[in-house]
Amino acid sequence: MEELGKILKKVAITNTSEDNKSNESLIPKKNNPCPECNGVGWQTKNVPVGHQDFGEILICSCQSTKIDTEKTKKLYRYSNLESLKRFKFETLKDDYWKSDTTVNLEYLKSLTEIKKYTDSLKGWLILTGPHGSGKTHLASAIGHSIIDKGHLVLFVHVPDLVDHLKSTFHPTSDTSYSELFEQVKNTPYLILDDLGLQISSPWAQEKLRQILNYRYNLELPTVITIGENLSKFDPYILSRIKDTNNGKIIDLSKTISKTTTSIGDIPIAMQKTMTFGNFILERQNLTSDQYSSLSAALKSSQSFAQNPDGWLTLYGETGVGKTHLAIAIAVEQIKNNSNVFFAFVPELMDHLRFTYNPQSDVQYDTLFDEVKNASLLILDDLGKERSSTWAIEKLYQIIVHRHNSRLPTVITSMLDFKDELDPITSRVQDGYISQVVPIKAPDYRNKKKSSSRRYSKR
Repeated sequence: MEELGKILKKVAITNTSEDNKSNESLIPKKNNPCPECNGVGWQTKNVPVGHQDFGEILICSCQSTKIDTEKTKKLYRYSNLESLKRFKFETLKDDYWKSDTTVNLEYLKSLTEIKKYTDSLKGWLILTGPHGSGKTHLASAIGHSIIDKGHLVLFVHVPDLVDHLKSTFHPTSDTSYSELFEQVKNTPYLILDDLGLQISSPWAQEKLRQILNYRYNLELPTVITIGENLSKFDPYILSRIKDTNNGKIIDLSKTISKTTTSIGDIPIAMQKTMTFGNFILERQNLTSDQYSSLSAALKSSQSFAQNPDGWLTLYGETGVGKTHLAIAIAVEQIKNNSNVFFAFVPELMDHLRFTYNPQSDVQYDTLFDEVKNASLLILDDLGKERSSTWAIEKLYQIIVHRHNSRLPTVITSMLDFKDELDPITSRVQDGYISQVVPIKAPDYRNKKKSSSRRYSKR
């Protein structure tokens, strides 16, 4: 019997493209199909029969891009970093440090060490410093870099971790205690944000000891941010943190300029770059609906800036211009000598927590009252704060007070406030006092030709 290989050689099938042509009728027609695979998603090498690569199926580059995109989405869903996408190394701003040579050198030195760790991803990295020194921004930037490398990373705010672990004991919890605890212990890369003295209960201390000891013994890469004095920590935890053989401690307190903006203030750089005059309507590849949405948001914001009465809520995906418009409103009010209090909500919660500390220079009541009674309050990224019971309660008190007093308030959020009707959402939706404006547009920061960039406080 003649060998199959010899039979095939006699048949004039030497180019796989001929097979593709004969089967074109079997391929579903698509609009603008990929020119390389005609929308099939795979290819075969154009080699003669008998070649070692004959018949080998290759994934088309169009599918590779889709696979990479889907992988990144899954990594972000796991990471808990989606609400911190703005905090990357690319969005770090050094305006604060340029005016102080000594501070600038310390900042650059610290940043260099942090990027070295990001390249190696070995051992532990401890970032210490007071609130506002950029710890969370830098930790988040490390997390985004890990995702860019295709690795799993979990970003956890420590007070919320303790709350979640406690909540898993409730019968109605969707997640078991052991499941969450093992996830934190064993995740390939872990970022613990705001490890502090507020974890005072013996139970919480023991859980943290177990997590840190486990990762310490297995030498699992771990990043920790700390805003407290290390000398006051539990000796057992401190021994793991300060082990120089296992990691490095970077003190960010020396990187803070005396002119650093305090909570509630709007940095000069933001006031200069985020005005109505430089808000970009003509963006690339905008649909008519997207352009209309941006135009409506701009007009609503300009109207509110002229007469700040009631509430204005701007919602949409990251990068659509919500914060830009909120700052533009503030700029106009500052020109009129109005008292404007600007707060990135997760950062505001951190500051309020810190005021409970005896070492804080600001009393809790003083800051809380300042937020509640500001002539104009801007709450940036409401709904993306770490959702601890304490944080929700404080936000509720602020919002109820301002709603009852009809104090001018601007809110930016990625939430549309339609899915749930909780006490906060119901007040945002109140048509007698609040205007809710959607912004439907692509992320302008992802456009190469975009000249406008969002400024970050961290």
